[in-house]
Amino acid sequence: MSRGLILVWALVVAGGCATVAPYERERLADRAMELDADPLWSEMEQHTHDYREGAAGGLGGGGGGCGCN
Repeated sequence: MSRGLILVWALVVAGGCATVAPYERERLADRAMELDADPLWSEMEQHTHDYREGAAGGLGGGGGGCGCN
């Protein structure tokens, strides 16, 4: 039973690996493949949230609101 589960798990994990040729990367770089449909809008929403909460940072950017960066 456990060997069967390990085999199925290994096949699922190995099935996600693929080699992509350079001429196929254009399709993967399409805007439809982005996780965030409108990055500018998301950035504006995050700025509004930071302003209302009185805190910023923790999302990959520096700064803590004290002006000491």
